[in-house]
Parts: sequence; C-alpha cells; structure tokens
Amino acid sequence: MIEVKNLCFSRSDGENKENILNQLNLSVPAAQHLALLGDSGSGKTTLLHVLAGLLQADSGLVSVNDQELSLLDETQLTLYRRKIGLIFQHYQLLDCLTVKQNILFQHKLNFPKQDANEFDHLVTELGLQDKLDALPHQLSGGEQQRVGIARALLNKPQIIFADEPTGNLDRKRSHQVVKLLTELCSARKINLVMVTHSHQLTDYFDHVKVLRDGRFD
Repeated sequence: MIEVKNLCFSRSDGENKENILNQLNLSVPAAQHLALLGDSGSGKTTLLHVLAGLLQADSGLVSVNDQELSLLDETQLTLYRRKIGLIFQHYQLLDCLTVKQNILFQHKLNFPKQDANEFDHLVTELGLQDKLDALPHQLSGGEQQRVGIARALLNKPQIIFADEPTGNLDRKRSHQVVKLLTELCSARKINLVMVTHSHQLTDYFDHVKVLRDGRFD
C-alpha cells in the first residue's frame, strides 16, 4: 500500500529554487496499479524516484507498505530498495551478458535452488525460454523490456516502479508489454506504479493520476 500526504520536493540551482512537487496526496491500496500521466517536466519521474527511495522529499509523508521512508536511515533504505522492482525505459541491460545472465545479475551468484522453478515459470510466462542464451542486441525492443520485467519480478518484490517502460516501443508492443506486466503483477498481488505519456495504456490500471506543474489535476 502507498500513502502520500502533503509531499513537497524542490531542486536548488544556486540562488534559484524550483518546486517540482507541491503538496501531493495519494493513496494506492495493496496489490493495485497506478498510472502516472503528465507532460515532460510535470514531476512524474521525480515522484516515482521519491516513492522508490532514490530521492528524499523536502516535507510530507511517504509511506510504502507501512514504512515511512523519511524515518529510514541509509541501511534501512538499502533494504527497502531490495524489496522493490525497478523497470526502466532504456532497459538497462548489460550488452556483454546473455538474457539469463541479465535476469540473474542482481541476484545471488549461486541462484537458490528453491527459486529455480520460479525462474523457469517466469521466463516461460514472458516468452523468453528460447532466448536465454541470446545477447541484448539480438532481441527486439519488446523482448528486451520483457527481460527487464523478468529481472524486476524475480526478486519477488512487494511493489514495482516502472519509468516509461514503453517509451522506446511502438503502439502494438507497448500494449503487449503493459498488458503482460499488469497481468503478472495482479497474479502475484504486487503494487505497480508506472509513469507514461500514453492515455491509451491507462485502461490496464486501477487508478490514474495526471500531474501538471507538480500537482495532480
């Protein structure tokens, strides 16, 4: 569950202060999905990074799964980030590693045997079972993003934050990726927050919020 109350975030450039997020309030029940819409510069990605513990708010409450992020020290924040999944627009795959190695890269070097079945099941659901030995440049954009989804889901996160995951995909592949992502999160009862520019993709989400100049419309 996500709770945000009176959230403010600003950036300073010398003597100038720019307000990015202004008095935001937000509530997303457990296991439900939120799409964040807005033009470039509206604060979508900044809000996502605050929720993910990558940026610290100036003021206000940010609570994710009963953890108030402002009260966590750096060690606790690191542990919090290990319980979330991150999906990026530019895939963030390592070119020299195979699909399987990219999926497992952030996990233990010796993959726990008890999780092997989950890995096999996940790559099958994502249609990657025949691509495990391929390198990223041998994949389509949609396939590369499915590798990113597998990597995010494998750690069994409580919540996934996705920053424009379809930004490099055409309309058809965008719908395929978002439909698959929301279905997988629903089946696993995972909260999902996704930043997007596309109103067409919001049909897959329980909640939609539009940011404009740091405020919700």
